[in-house]
Amino acid sequence: MRDDDPIADLIGRVAAADRAAFRALYHAASAKLFGTCLRILKDRGEAEDAVQEVFTRVWLNARRYDAAKARGMTWLIAIARNHAIDRLRARPATSAADDTAADFPDRSPGPEAQVLARSEARRIADCFDTLDPARAGAIRGAYLGGLSYEDLSRRHDVPLNTMRSWLRRGLMKLKECLEA
Repeated sequence: MRDDDPIADLIGRVAAADRAAFRALYHAASAKLFGTCLRILKDRGEAEDAVQEVFTRVWLNARRYDAAKARGMTWLIAIARNHAIDRLRARPATSAADDTAADFPDRSPGPEAQVLARSEARRIADCFDTLDPARAGAIRGAYLGGLSYEDLSRRHDVPLNTMRSWLRRGLMKLKECLEA
């Protein structure tokens, strides 16, 4: 299990039929999973039912979770999303009159997208922390601040070719970290 992923630890304990861990997992994840289901189903009562069914699936299938493939919350959200979509598909077809709200789609990121974005941002920040601070600052300056190689070499008081090497090697190290 991952030390930095308490949800993964709880899922591992649930796989061993630990009821206290299941209770803790429910308290830690139910609100996020409810948000995921509500976003897809657009019905509060149905989303509540879906979350209960998701946790039943988690209890029965926790042993299938592989911490090497995904973070715990990512795995739970995938189960909730797939279950909500299955419920949506099982609904009877609606008439065109019932779809008036669909004419105005909500373009804001939903709870699932927000959770995934925060998780990815945390991973990227952790990978930046593995770099030398000067090299991390140079990469941020180049790719987030739009600074040129010349500006960065002056700012860090290094030759231009050294700056190019810093950026290339730093990006390779970030890529390795993110793929791990």
